[in-house]
Amino acid sequence: MRGSVSTRRRPRRGRWAPSRRRRRRPLRSTPRRACGPGPTGCARWPGRHTTLHGKLRVWRRELDRAALKGDEQLLDLGCGRGAVLIEAAGRLPTGRAVGVDLWSGKDQSRNRPEVTLANAAAAGVSDRVDVQTADMTELPFADGSFDVVTSALAIHNIPSRERRCRAVDEAMRVLRPGGRLIVADFWPMARQYADHIGQGTLRELGPEYWYGGPWLGVTLLHAVKES
Repeated sequence: MRGSVSTRRRPRRGRWAPSRRRRRRPLRSTPRRACGPGPTGCARWPGRHTTLHGKLRVWRRELDRAALKGDEQLLDLGCGRGAVLIEAAGRLPTGRAVGVDLWSGKDQSRNRPEVTLANAAAAGVSDRVDVQTADMTELPFADGSFDVVTSALAIHNIPSRERRCRAVDEAMRVLRPGGRLIVADFWPMARQYADHIGQGTLRELGPEYWYGGPWLGVTLLHAVKES
């Protein structure tokens, strides 16, 4: 009608006019594959494998593979809150598991000796677990004190290559002849340790120990001290 006022809003000068609404894509019923199937089945979203449960599954498998007799003296370097230490202690009814750490909260939250001992008590193995404050590069133990030395993603936290190699030397020193070194670390570091001591076998631990993907996987170094 003549004289009527339109109520239709017009876009202001210099602004875009409203566009048509786009149709949303339907959600995928299954997640995308991140890096292919991998050796242990579907390796979708490999970042999820960096959970404590994933690491424990790997270490249970490796400790089973080690076939401990049950009376060994075991040392865990950089034990933290005791995940590997306590798992190993459960296999040592007449042995002992000793963990050493500098208890840095930067490397692991709630990293304190009392937390580790409380975790050992909760697992029912406090009678065979001991923890000490010690530097991996200067272990306070005599030569040949242990049957097994383990370490899980700890040695790489030492900033210099020289001191990392020193920690590996110390681990070998406190092993008895025929004793075993079992170290899990990021693959460049694990190869560095093997090159330094001039022996040992290296084996990738698979997607359960990936950090974001296979480009930062973890490798296990297994070495036996010569008799």
